[in-house]
Amino acid sequence: MTLKQFYDWQTSGGTDDVMRMVDCLERADICWCAIGDVAVNHWAEEPMVTQDVDFVVAAESIAHAVKVLEEAGFTSERHAWSINFKGRAKISMQLSTEEFYRTFPQRSVAADIHGILMRVASLEDTLQGKIQAWKDPTRRQSKKIKDLSDIARLVESHASLWEKLGEELQGVIQRPSNL
Repeated sequence: MTLKQFYDWQTSGGTDDVMRMVDCLERADICWCAIGDVAVNHWAEEPMVTQDVDFVVAAESIAHAVKVLEEAGFTSERHAWSINFKGRAKISMQLSTEEFYRTFPQRSVAADIHGILMRVASLEDTLQGKIQAWKDPTRRQSKKIKDLSDIARLVESHASLWEKLGEELQGVIQRPSNL
């Protein structure tokens, strides 16, 4: 089974939706990148399956991104901090509209995620995004624990990130042995 087939199996056919989303954004020449769990999967040594794709576009491209994705057959639902898209599969694609992430696309890198070529946030931006999510006082406990796990996975794979954690996180994340 290929990575793409495994991802498709885990997301009940989500590969096609993700590939269509990537194709729409690229054809429209929109500056964008995946953030959150998808970006962590690129940077961490041990990827985990996720059933959503969080992404961000340059601020001036939000309306255009919504238009091209809706024209491609995705339905959209607006929330306070995101616009969520659904295609034919179980997977959800969430366009973050939070100011914090707006500059991430400028520093994104090309990546192969489960056999799908896309753009992901830089390593440092991915870490900062996870720290931001972990610090959110309104976030559910289960999400905060997952964010903490993702931060640990990033530090385990890239020991140099330890110095970027801050005291509070350094108190709960083990210092990498190779530092």
